[in-house]
Amino acid sequence: MVIATDSAAPSATITVSASKKPQQASTPLVPKPAGPNKLFAQEGVTYGDFRDALVRDGFVVVKGAIPRERADKYADDMFSYLENFAGGLGFDRNDPSTVKESNLPVITEKGMCLGYGIAHESFTWAVRQEPGVVSAFAKVYDTEDLIVSFDAVNMAFPNRKDGLVNLLPNGEKDGGLIVCKGAHLLSEEFHEKFRDEPDRVWAWTKEWYGFTDSGMRWLQQKGCQWEKVDAEPGDLILWDSRTPHYNLSPEGDVPRFCVYACYMPVADASQEDLVRKKDAYERLLRG
Repeated sequence: MVIATDSAAPSATITVSASKKPQQASTPLVPKPAGPNKLFAQEGVTYGDFRDALVRDGFVVVKGAIPRERADKYADDMFSYLENFAGGLGFDRNDPSTVKESNLPVITEKGMCLGYGIAHESFTWAVRQEPGVVSAFAKVYDTEDLIVSFDAVNMAFPNRKDGLVNLLPNGEKDGGLIVCKGAHLLSEEFHEKFRDEPDRVWAWTKEWYGFTDSGMRWLQQKGCQWEKVDAEPGDLILWDSRTPHYNLSPEGDVPRFCVYACYMPVADASQEDLVRKKDAYERLLRG
């Protein structure tokens, strides 16, 4: 669960017993916190890479974070997961007529699959540990000692009426991420303006906010424009969580497959958070 550099850990000691073989004593890792080059830590900084667009626009596409061959393999693994789910319910990747509720796990209308331990499938963990993905977040936080979320995957199919490392092509009609370019810089002003809005959209967590029509008009009046993010297999789409965004379902012939992953410095997590995360993972393995 924790990606840590060897240099972050103090040297381990060796204990020796007359009746036992030498054993290596367990030594806790001491994670490095975010460094001075963490995004938004300083104003007016030019990084000379993808971080400049992320700061300016609130999102960026890191091209080829995962080599195409491996991205294609992860997409194939996801197709196989669906074909073999619960022993096989009838879904066939080569037969669009099999894309229906009775043949698939529960997938939301926006393509998100949240249950069944899918966050711990081998392909989701492989994506999270891809060097090109981890290194991008290491640059964002200026530390290599990161912890990653147990997040969802997206498996959205075109023409499905019952209902972000990119793994399949996302063109103009292939669904995907829509972002409000640059609006992250207005986040504080926006939420102060709409702090007491009477028609606020109900949310199950303080970490999610639903935009009302009046809020959307406010963004438009500020000159903000919505942009569809196109991506190729293996591309990493990064966005500032303050950036207004939503999902589009595919309209063409290509499904949308992606893995969501959120990273943060381990040093920013409390010991209680880490224990709960470890317990959740171990209970899933036992279950």
